[in-house]
Amino acid sequence: MNNEITYQIALTLIPGIGDISGKRFVSYCGSAEAIFKENRKSLEKITGIREVTIDALCRPKDLLKRAEQEMEFIVKNGIKPLFYQDPDYPRRLLQCDDGPMMLYYKGNANLNAERVVAIVGTRNITDYGKENCTRLVNDLVDEQVMVISGLAYGVDTIAHRTALKHGVPTVGVLGNGLQQVYPAANKKLAAEMLANGGLLTECMSGTQPDRENFPRRNRIIAGMSDAVIVIESALKGGSLITADLANSYNRDVFAYPGRVMDLYSQGCNYLIRTNRAHLMEGVDNLRYVMRWERDRTQEERQTSIFREFSDEEKRIMECFGSQNVVSLDDLIVKTDLPTTKLAGLLLNLEFDGIVMALPGKRYRRN
Repeated sequence: MNNEITYQIALTLIPGIGDISGKRFVSYCGSAEAIFKENRKSLEKITGIREVTIDALCRPKDLLKRAEQEMEFIVKNGIKPLFYQDPDYPRRLLQCDDGPMMLYYKGNANLNAERVVAIVGTRNITDYGKENCTRLVNDLVDEQVMVISGLAYGVDTIAHRTALKHGVPTVGVLGNGLQQVYPAANKKLAAEMLANGGLLTECMSGTQPDRENFPRRNRIIAGMSDAVIVIESALKGGSLITADLANSYNRDVFAYPGRVMDLYSQGCNYLIRTNRAHLMEGVDNLRYVMRWERDRTQEERQTSIFREFSDEEKRIMECFGSQNVVSLDDLIVKTDLPTTKLAGLLLNLEFDGIVMALPGKRYRRN
C-alpha cells in the first residue's frame, strides 16, 4: 500500500486541522508524511497550531491504523483517493481555499473535463422543472460537457438519468462514504453512472448521510463547476446554498424563472431578482454567458484586441490583472473614479464586448 496516501488520509483525521490549515501544513513541512515526523518542538513553532493537534501528531498510532483500514477499503472497492496535489484532482477545486484536501472517487469520467456544469434543485421537482431539466441536458449533448449533481431525489436524479440516456458523462457528489448510495432508491442509477461518469465524495467509508455533510458536499459541486444551474428551488434549501457558494467562488450561476406563486420557483426568482443568478431560459443563455457560441465572427473576436482604450479605461482594465473577474467594489477602490463615471465606462466596455456584467456586482474580462 502507498505509504504517502496513508499519511494523507491520516492528516484529514487530525483534530484541529481543516482543509485550509492542512494544506498550509503540507506546504510548510513538504508532505503529509513529513508532518507526522516533525518533532514536537518544531510543531510548536507553527503559528496557530493547537495543543490537541500537536498531541495527535506526536501520537499518531490510532490515526494511522484508521487510515490503513481506509486504504484496504479503497483497494477492495476500486476507489481512487485524490489528494489535492494529485494531478487528477479536480483543478477547479484548487481555486477554492476550502476545497477538500482528500477526495474519494469511483468512476471513469475526467474530473478535469473542459466544461463542467452543475445542475441542482429541489427534491420536489414539478412537471415544469422536469421539462426544463430534461430539455437542458438534451441540448447540452453537443457541448462536450460533464454534468455534476448530488444524486438526490428530484432535480439531481432527472439530471443524472437524462445525461446517461444521451451519453453525457455525469458525476454524483455524495454527502456520505462510498460504502452506500443515498438515497437507496438511486442505487441502480449510481451503478449505471460508473460506466460513464462516477461517484465522488470527501467522506471516508462508514460516514453516514447526516444532515451536516450536505452543505460541505454542496461546496464541492459549486467549486468543481464552471456554471451552476438551479432548475427549481424553494426560498430555503441546499440549492440556494450551492448558488451562494458558486458566487463566492466566482462561478456563473443561472436560474430558471417561474410563476410568482409557485413554491418551488421562489428560490430561483429570488436569485434572479437579487442579481445572484443569470436568467435561464435555455441552453442559448448558457452558451452566451459562458462564451460557448460557435458563430462569433472573426471581427467580433478581435474587437477587444485592437480597440484603443482611453486612460480611464486602461485603469479599469489594469484592475483585472491575472484575474478574469473583479468586483465593482474593487474597481471603485482601485481606479479611484467617481461611481457614476465608472458605471458609464463599464457600460461602454460591455457594449464593445470587452467585459461582461455578472451577478453579485462583478465584471468579467472577455
